[in-house]
Amino acid sequence: MPEISERIEWSIRVSIFRNPIIMKQLGIAIGIPFGVLILFLIISKAIYALVLIAVLFLFTYLFILAVWGGKYDVGFELDKTGIRNYTLKNQAKKNRIINTMAVVFGLLSGKPAVAGAGILAQSRQNILIKWSSIRKVKFFPKSQMVMIRAGFAENIAIFCTSANYSEVESYIRFRLIGKEILFTSG
Repeated sequence: MPEISERIEWSIRVSIFRNPIIMKQLGIAIGIPFGVLILFLIISKAIYALVLIAVLFLFTYLFILAVWGGKYDVGFELDKTGIRNYTLKNQAKKNRIINTMAVVFGLLSGKPAVAGAGILAQSRQNILIKWSSIRKVKFFPKSQMVMIRAGFAENIAIFCTSANYSEVESYIRFRLIGKEILFTSG
């Protein structure tokens, strides 16, 4: 087995709208509820509401392009403790402003779900998953990505570079030797 580093650290800029895993997760999180709503609106012939939803999607897309450039700047650290996933400083600052606005506007408008979404989003800016918590690992060598599943709401996507994917995969496998983990490849 090749020599394993004590620690691997890198940062990467990931396209939000071109990454298949991000698009799949957005499809599940947004597509399912809005799909049901759109189906209901089509059945009830609420054309105006459908147009409003389409405009909302367009403005959301433009907002993401304007604020973040359609990219996600993320860093990763793998060491003996676990896997740390964190938002890079410049993007974290933008996220903090947006998330704080969501909390404030949610509270002022009496919409606790909006405030809660802002709090939840801010809490996920720096995540550590310990090796002992990991239950499932899925490797995607073609897209240079690894999905890590641990406990409830402890899931992260590790985006690698073409230069470090093999090292990251080897490191993860090394740290999980002897543990009952479901390893799959996509």
